[in-house]
Parts: sequence; structure tokens; C-alpha cells
Amino acid sequence: MATRAYWQGQIKLALVSIPVEIYPATKSGAAVSFRQIHEPTGKPIQYEKVVSGVGPVDRDEILKGFELSKGNYVLLKQEEIEAVKIESRKTLDLVQFVESDAIDVLYYEKPYFVVPADDLAEEAYAVLRDALRQTKKVGLGQLSVRGREQLVSLKPCGKGLVLEVLRYADEVNKAQSYFKGLPADTADEDMLDLAVSIIDKKTAPFKPDEFHDRYVDALHRLIDKKKKAKGKRIIEDVDDEPTGRKAGNVIDLMAALKKSAGGAKSTPAKKTAAKPKTATKKAAPKRKSA
Repeated sequence: MATRAYWQGQIKLALVSIPVEIYPATKSGAAVSFRQIHEPTGKPIQYEKVVSGVGPVDRDEILKGFELSKGNYVLLKQEEIEAVKIESRKTLDLVQFVESDAIDVLYYEKPYFVVPADDLAEEAYAVLRDALRQTKKVGLGQLSVRGREQLVSLKPCGKGLVLEVLRYADEVNKAQSYFKGLPADTADEDMLDLAVSIIDKKTAPFKPDEFHDRYVDALHRLIDKKKKAKGKRIIEDVDDEPTGRKAGNVIDLMAALKKSAGGAKSTPAKKTAAKPKTATKKAAPKRKSA
């Protein structure tokens, strides 16, 4: 468990208050970060705050500006911004409950583990968890933390509860604008059956440990090789695997589905008698006439 909670307070369900602590459920992956380096000296590049036509400026001369139109800004001081921040509250009111599948996946942003703050809170915590599971509902509320108010959902997860920060409606693009040009025709039933059979064959329990970021792994191998090569240039080999068919090739979707499903009957190619090889003399190259 993390040593420091992201939020401490109480979840309120009507007149019942449950003291809880919230911890991040995820962590940063094994991403490889780079610094920009000045090659002749080997020193890292530094960045300065610069104004065009003026040059470097001091930090105390910098304000935040909201652009109303090109080149026209409303300037705000940090204390003015701080004054409108939402006061952090220690209570999360569950104001609404929805069906567990009612929230589109696009709205989910980041998960947190919710644990009871002490032994006295465990009974009420378990009642809320089991009630959500039994009704197949998700609780909704707004969590005030670090000056902002976040829309959150609360749902059971194993023996505990998971709180998920949700995006607000204006943060999510409407799918219709991307999918409106797609045909409304339903898929061919025979091809649909084959596709379903392929999915069934490849269905297995989700094991996240079996998946790795191959780009990050390759970068680590490259860095190790570079370290051993003591600065010499290294070019990694690239697999010449085809990434797809060339444009213009016609794909027989039904045949591809049958082959993928193992249902395509292949017809053996007719064998032809091999002709005996005969040794042939290569013609001598003609001499050029002077």
C-alpha cells in the first residue's frame, strides 16, 4: 500500500458516513525518457523563459494569460487563480446511482483503491460494497481535492471498492461525428458466424503480465548495447515482416475468415514429374573487336 493517501475523508450514503482513504490504483510504466544533449560538450540543454524582442525574463515578471483572440489576453495573477479554487472537502456524497454498464468507457479516466480508514469503518464499508454488488449499481459523486472538483464513480472490486475519476461531458468527443459515414447494413451472417468462432477460439483469461511494450524493451536493449559499445553508433536490425497487403490487392474476406477459423479446405497442388536436369554449357562471351 502507498505510504501517502491521495485523499482522506468519508463517503456519505444518506445518514451513514464511512471514513475511508483513497490510494492510486495505477503507477507510471517503464517509459524511457530522454534529455536533449549538446553533442560537442556532452552537457544537457537548458531552457530559458524568453520574450521575443526582449530576451530572457525573470520568473516574477510572468503572469498567466487567457487568450481571448489572437494576441489579446486576459492576465491573471496566481493569487487570483488560487482564490477561485474549490475548497477541499472531506466528504464524498453519493448523490446518484446508475446501472453498472450505463457509463460509457470513454468517460473513465483513472482508478483509485478505496479502503476503510480504521477497523470501526469496516462493517459499514462492507455493507456499501455488497449493496452495490447486489443491485449491480455504481455510485456517483463529486470529489473536491487539490482545488478542483472531480466527477467520480464508486463500484465494488473483489473484497474492496474502486473509485474512478470520470471525464466531464465536455471532455469527451461525440462518437457520432466519427462514425456517421459508416454504412448501417448488418454484417453477412455466414461471415459473422465465422468471426464469432474465431473470437471463441482465441478467448482466454486476461493475464496482463503476458503483454509487454516491445518498443520500451527494444529501447532498453539498445541503451545496453550503446553502453557496451562506448559511444559507437548502433543501428538495430528491423524485421522485414509485412505489415499489410499492398494497396489495390483484393482480399477475399470469406476465404480469410475460413482459413483463420480452420474451416477452409485446401486442395493439394498437382504434382508434375520433375524433368531431369541437363548440363548446359554457357556461351563464351564475345570478344570486342578492336
